[in-house]
Amino acid sequence: MNPRGDFEQIARMVPAGAHVLDLGCGDGSLLALLRETRGCTGYGIELDDAKVEACVARGVNVIQRNLDEGLSLFQDNAFDVVLQLETLQHLRRTELMLQETVRVGRIGIVSFPNFAHWPNRLRVLAGRMPVTRALPYQWYDTPNIRVGTFAEFEILARQQGLRLREAFGLDGGRRIDWRPNLRAPTAVFSFERG
Repeated sequence: MNPRGDFEQIARMVPAGAHVLDLGCGDGSLLALLRETRGCTGYGIELDDAKVEACVARGVNVIQRNLDEGLSLFQDNAFDVVLQLETLQHLRRTELMLQETVRVGRIGIVSFPNFAHWPNRLRVLAGRMPVTRALPYQWYDTPNIRVGTFAEFEILARQQGLRLREAFGLDGGRRIDWRPNLRAPTAVFSFERG
């Protein structure tokens, strides 16, 4: 996996000067990149103590909060862009978080491991759960509470009344536009209210 390359691809999707909320922001690397290269402002939300400390050390505004509690502390349309990168698969109430994303932000951008990537399919055909760069855990110790596919997110977005703006896959920082459900280990979507 190439987080810097993935972040650079996603940063291109964020308008210059945007006010950004990064849900599950980790150590704040993406927010720092957006601040430095795109002139963005914003906040991250992160639960992990060490990652919150890393955000503070990086000069990134961060709020420590469990995302399963929702985004009630933010007003409608408080942000231009809301990011959920490698976060959705950890949440108990996916549909609610997608609705909250378009409530507090004009544009939502999500990424998640694509369970339909061809090596994952082969592992399942062999009777085993996949362990890959995008899904690096065994079935019994994974922090993921669900798996998703590129194609399934397209269906979920329609059911939630979201309009897809852009959809592609990522593989080590390389954008995959042709057959991303099969060819990409990571799915990326940009969406807004329908």
